[in-house]
Amino acid sequence: MNSTDRSSGFKAGSAATVLIRIAVGMIFGTQGILKFIDPNMGVNRFVRIGFPHPWALAHVVGVFEIVCGFLVLIGLTTRLAAVPLLVIISTAIATTKIPELSRPGQGIWFMVSDARTDFAMACSLIFLVISGGGLIAIDALRGRKSPPKGELRSPAQPGAGPT
Repeated sequence: MNSTDRSSGFKAGSAATVLIRIAVGMIFGTQGILKFIDPNMGVNRFVRIGFPHPWALAHVVGVFEIVCGFLVLIGLTTRLAAVPLLVIISTAIATTKIPELSRPGQGIWFMVSDARTDFAMACSLIFLVISGGGLIAIDALRGRKSPPKGELRSPAQPGAGPT
């Protein structure tokens, strides 16, 4: 099976990359917004984890999640925008999921179940750092350069214009 759609020139993998960007962008964007509107998802959570300066940190993380999530969503500086999100999700796993291993009544299976979204986001972000935003992204549009107006066809080509 050919992964290139002959009518559009886009590879099927690029369409799949868009789906990954949508998931990552929407999840991080909404989580960033929640850090501002729901204290239990922002400041209170950061206090419970034990981070210093929880109010400031929750809002800084929220801004990064909103801005970088949006950049990933539209495919603008995708690789660069995915890096801070990868740091955020790695920190979330280290501070909220790994400690579940030592809590009574939880253990590995509880942690694995609880971390499934975080793990999926981490894998998706690693994919985006390696692969970029794909062909259906602002990054790709910025990389495509149209030939100058007078160079659409070579003069040696038949039908290129008057001779």
